[in-house]
Amino acid sequence: MISHNDTLFARAQLTTPGGVNSPVRAFRSVGGTPRFVSRAQGPYFWDADDRRYIDYIGSWGPAILGHAHPEVVAAVQEAAARGLSFGAPTEGEILMAEEICKLVPSIEQVRLVSSGTEAAMSALRLARGATGRDKIIKFEGCYHGHADSLLVKAGSGLLTFGNPTSAGVPEDFAKHTLVLDYNDAQQLEDTFAKIGDQIACVMVEPIAGNMNLMRASPEFLHTMRRVCTQYGAVMVFDEVMSGFRVALGGAQALYDIAPDMTVLGKVIGGGLPVAAFGGPAQLMQHLAPLGGVYQAGTLSGNPVAVAAGMTTLKLIQEPGFYAHLGAQTRKLTDGLTQAAKDAGVSFCADAVGGMFGLYFTEEVPVTYKTMMACDKTAFNAFFHQMLDAGIYLAPSAFEAGFVSAQHDDAVIAATIDAACGAFSGLGA
Repeated sequence: MISHNDTLFARAQLTTPGGVNSPVRAFRSVGGTPRFVSRAQGPYFWDADDRRYIDYIGSWGPAILGHAHPEVVAAVQEAAARGLSFGAPTEGEILMAEEICKLVPSIEQVRLVSSGTEAAMSALRLARGATGRDKIIKFEGCYHGHADSLLVKAGSGLLTFGNPTSAGVPEDFAKHTLVLDYNDAQQLEDTFAKIGDQIACVMVEPIAGNMNLMRASPEFLHTMRRVCTQYGAVMVFDEVMSGFRVALGGAQALYDIAPDMTVLGKVIGGGLPVAAFGGPAQLMQHLAPLGGVYQAGTLSGNPVAVAAGMTTLKLIQEPGFYAHLGAQTRKLTDGLTQAAKDAGVSFCADAVGGMFGLYFTEEVPVTYKTMMACDKTAFNAFFHQMLDAGIYLAPSAFEAGFVSAQHDDAVIAATIDAACGAFSGLGA
C-alpha cells in the first residue's frame, strides 16, 4: 500500500525546494521519507497514515509541556478571538518582557522578535554597534541561525578567519568571523591576547544542541567571561535551545555565569514564533528608537504567540516541574545506555534538564572533533529501527533530543523496549 507520507513528499517537492521548509526535515542525513504530521497530543504525534509515534523532538524544543496542552490552546484561542496582529503595542508584550527579566537575572531589558535566527542576528548587530568593532568569535559546531555572519566554518589556522558554509554568503561577511574550537579555553585566551581589542563579541551555545547535545566546560565559559570583560567584548549566550529547557533560568543559571546578552527562543513561544534578545539596560539602550542600532519587525511580540508563550512560562514554574522533567529525561538515557550495553553496542548518552544526546561512541563527546567521530552509520540504522517501532528521534546524528512533561513512565518504558530490539539488531 502506498504511504500517504510518500505521496505528500512527492507532491511537496514540486512546489517547495527539497519538499520541506527547513532542511533537516527532509531526512537527507538518515535516508527515507519524512513523516508528515497530521496532529499531535501530549508526547505523541500522528502521521499522514494515522500512525502514532512517541515524539522526541517536540518541535525542536518548544513543546516542553507536551503537544496541544489544553491551557496553551485555550490561551491561543482567546487571544486569536481578539485579533491576530495589530502592528501596535499590547500589554501582553510587557508581561512577557517582565517575565523574562524576572526569570533570567542577567536580562534587564529585552526585545521580542519572531525567530531564533532573527534574535541572534540582532544581538550580533547590537554588539557591533555598542562596541564599534566588527570582528566576532563563534565556535565550530554551534549553530546560531542562518544569518550571513554566522553561517561560517573554521578557517585553516588559529587566526584565520572563517569560510562561508553556505552559497550566497559573501566572503566579506565571513572575513569578520573567527571560528574557534568549542571547549578550548586556552585557544580562546590566546586569541584575545592577540586581537582582543578588535573583537565585538563572542557568541556561544553554553549547552550546544546542534552538534548533538554538548556541554560547555565550566573552565571554558569562565575563561570566556573573564577575557570578554578584560577586553570589552560582549559575551552572548545563545540559549534558543537551552533557555528554559535545561533549567528555569537557562544554562546560565546552571553555570552561575552572567552573559552580557542572551538570545532566547523556542520555549518562550510555547510552539508559536517568539524569540528574544536581552541584556543590561545600558547595552539595550543602543537599540532604536533610543540608539543608532536599527532593528524592527512587523510581527514582533505577536499577541497570539505571546499568549502561548506566557502560558507556557507560567506552567513551567509549577513546583517540581524541572525535577520531574530532568528525572524522566535521565530515566530515558539510562535505560537506552543499559539496553545498548546488553546488546554489546558502542553507545553512550547524556541529559541536561529536558534535553538529551545519543552518541554511538564509548564516551560522551566534549569537542566538535570527537562528536564528528561518532558512528553515523550505526545511528542511521538505529533511527530507522526506532522509527519502524513508532519512536520519532531527530533525523540526524548531530541533533539533540527533547523530552516533555507528558513523557511518563509508560512512554519511557515503551521507548526503551523498542531500543532493546533496535540495539539487538545492531549488535548481531
